[in-house]
Amino acid sequence: MDHSQYSIVIVDDTPENIRLLAQLLSEQGYRVRSAPNGERALATVRKERPDLILLDILMPGIDGYEVCRQLKADDYLKQIPVIFISALNEAFDKVSAFSAGGVDYVTKPFQVEEVLARVETHLSIEDMRKRLEAQNRQLQEQNSELEAFAHTVAHDLKNPLSIVLGALELIHTAGEPLSKDSAKMLSISLNASYKMDSIIQELLLLASVRKEDIALEPVNMALVIQQAFMRLSHMSERYHPQIVLPDSWPVALGYAPWVEEVWVNYLSNAMKYGGEPPVLRLQSEFLADGMVCFSVIDNGKGLEPDEQASLFTEFTRLDQARAEGHGLGLSIVRRIMDKLNGSCGVQSVVGEGSQFYFTLPGNR
Repeated sequence: MDHSQYSIVIVDDTPENIRLLAQLLSEQGYRVRSAPNGERALATVRKERPDLILLDILMPGIDGYEVCRQLKADDYLKQIPVIFISALNEAFDKVSAFSAGGVDYVTKPFQVEEVLARVETHLSIEDMRKRLEAQNRQLQEQNSELEAFAHTVAHDLKNPLSIVLGALELIHTAGEPLSKDSAKMLSISLNASYKMDSIIQELLLLASVRKEDIALEPVNMALVIQQAFMRLSHMSERYHPQIVLPDSWPVALGYAPWVEEVWVNYLSNAMKYGGEPPVLRLQSEFLADGMVCFSVIDNGKGLEPDEQASLFTEFTRLDQARAEGHGLGLSIVRRIMDKLNGSCGVQSVVGEGSQFYFTLPGNR
């Protein structure tokens, strides 16, 4: 460790102690400053932020405890490690020092080796903290750049894909006779276009969920589910699901566009992974804590416990043979529920199907 890169402030009202500690640390290569009382210490530290502070407790004016508390209340200074060096050796004194924000406590008269070891240990810890903070900032910047790139790409692809998808749907509904091979290619092209459109929509949604803050408002759940099924009409034509709906829906607080995305994800998965034909039973219930639980129950083959545990993480897919998804959908559900003060999950038994649920605050 190159000690010359570290600055240490010694705070003590005894000149002999300051001289001894300053000589000891300077001989090790540390850059040392000193202050004879709490007021001078705060002024010195605020003028030039040190890497570590050695702080006495009993001093004229404000004592070491108060100096440490003021340091920890300052956003610019609160991360500086403070080692108390004091003649006070009662357990109460040490507890008070740690409660004020100190990271260590050395009792006078101190041993030279002990002081040097404690100083180097806490500077190493501080170095590690700074490196982790820098790496975290770098990751956040990279994530922001990646999100911006994904959003831009998705936005730029949306319009041309809409034109292609519209043209394919027009050919599909025109009623013109097609050869067997042409009809097959049209079907493949439509399915691929729907898949691309879903990926683009979810990338755009993921970016908006991360950035936007919305106010909760009553959701017309019947209308939201109706719109979700309209968006999934192409899947309904393929899988021919049997849908069981309740007579009415309770009113919950949320944000309708995001809640619709949750239903779209749950319903599309239930169609893909359900039985043949898939049977989808939608239901709701009030919970004791005032939340409302909404769920989709399917008649699929069910999920193993380890599959359930990883299902709501990014880029996780099950049943690769039938899956057309890309692993974003359920992770978006989790992010949406976090933003809407709700929760999400799955209950499943192998051979008995699965129940995917989400909760929202009730509007009683």
